Amino acid sequence: MRAILMAVLLVGGVVSTSIAQQADSTALLERARRLQREVPLVDGHNDLSSAVLSTGKGSFDRFDPDKGLPDLDTDVPRLRAGLVGGQFWSAYVPSSMMGNGAGNYALQQIDAIRRMTARSATLEFAVTADDIVRIHKAGKIASLIGIEGGHAIENSLPALRQFYALGVRYMTLTHGATTPWADAATDEARHGGLSPFGEEVVREMNRLGMLVDLSHVSDATMLDALRVSEAPVIFSHSSARALADHVRNVPDSVLARLPANGGVVMINFFPGFIDPQAALQAAGVLQKEREFKAQHPNDPKAASAAFGAWIRNFRTNDATLAQVADHIEHIRKTAGVDHVGIGGDYAGLGQHPIGLGDVTRYPYLTAELLRRGWSDADVQKVLGLNLLRAMRRATSRAALIPHRPPSSATIEALDGSVGGERGRNR
Repeated sequence: MRAILMAVLLVGGVVSTSIAQQADSTALLERARRLQREVPLVDGHNDLSSAVLSTGKGSFDRFDPDKGLPDLDTDVPRLRAGLVGGQFWSAYVPSSMMGNGAGNYALQQIDAIRRMTARSATLEFAVTADDIVRIHKAGKIASLIGIEGGHAIENSLPALRQFYALGVRYMTLTHGATTPWADAATDEARHGGLSPFGEEVVREMNRLGMLVDLSHVSDATMLDALRVSEAPVIFSHSSARALADHVRNVPDSVLARLPANGGVVMINFFPGFIDPQAALQAAGVLQKEREFKAQHPNDPKAASAAFGAWIRNFRTNDATLAQVADHIEHIRKTAGVDHVGIGGDYAGLGQHPIGLGDVTRYPYLTAELLRRGWSDADVQKVLGLNLLRAMRRATSRAALIPHRPPSSATIEALDGSVGGERGRNR
C-alpha cells in the first residue's frame, strides 16, 4: 500500500510539474505577444518577392500572398498571426546577373514588392522609422524594400540614387560574388575590402540616408565600411561566427566595433548559419551558384533557376529555436543589447530551425528570450527598436550633410578600371 501511495504521489508530482510548466509557457507566450503588439517586430530580410517572380511569374491572380501561400513559409495572414510589425522585402539580384541585366532585374523585384503592397489590405508601404511605428499602431504591417546585391546599381551612383527614390532603404553591398568594387565573403577577394569606388558608394548611401547592409560581404569589406560609414550599418540577415563558423556570419572582432558605429546584426534563421556542424556542411553553398553561372554563361535566368532548384533540395544538420536564441545572446554579450535584431530570411529558407517553421513562430522566439530572463525592454530592442534607432540615425546623419552634393564619381575615375585590383596602398 505504501508503495502504491508513493507511486501515486510521484505521478501526481510529475503531472503537477507538467501543468505548471505548461502554464508558465502559456504565460510567457502571452507576454511575448503583448510585447510584439506594443512595439513593431521588424524583420530585416524576406525573399517573398523572388517567389512572386519565379513561382507566380509576377502574377498576383495566381499567386496571392493576401490569400495564403501554403507551399511557402510566408504569406500575409501568417505574418499577421506572427505579429510582425514591419518587413523588409529583399529585392534579390542573383550574382549570375552581374553585368548581364542586374539593374533591370532589381527593378522587376521592386515593382513586384510595390504591387504586392499596393493591392494588400494589410501591407502599407514605408520608407522611414516613423512610418513603421505609425503603420504598426494602425494594425497593419509596414512593407519596406532592401536590395540584395550591390551589383544591381551596375557601378552607377545615379542608379543608386534612383533606387533610393523608388523606396529602397538598404542595399547589401554584395551577394555571393565579389563585385567590381566590393569583396564578398564567399568569393575571391580582389580589392582587399572596398575599392575607392566602393567607399564612394558607402558615402553616397550615407548622404541619401540608405542603410549600408554588410551581410554577404568579406571581413575586410565589413571593416572598410565601418571605417568609412558616417551612419549605422546593418547586417540584414547574418548570425554569430563564434557559434557557427561560416564566413557569412559576423566575427567577434567586428561585433566589438558595432557600439561605436551604432549598427545592428539581424539574426538569420538558416541552419547553416546557426548550428556548428551545419555551418561546415553549408560552407560551399554559394560556390554552387558560380558553378551554375559557368554552365549557363549567356543565360543568367537559367543559371539562377538551376541554383534555386538545387538549393531547395540542399539539407544540413538541423538547428533549433534555442540555438537561434543563443546567437542573439552571444551578440548581446559581445556587442551589447543595442546591436542585435531579427532577419529570419524566410521565403528563402529551404530548411528551417525546429520551432521556427514559418512566420507565425516569431512569438515563440520572443518567449524563449523571456524564459531566459530577458527584460521586456531588452526584448523590445531586439524586436525592432534597435533597427528603428539605426534607421533614424541614418536619416538624421543624412540631414546633417546637405552641403555634400550628389557624387558624380565613376568607377573608372576612382578605380582605374572596372573590376581591377585596389589602386592604392592601405
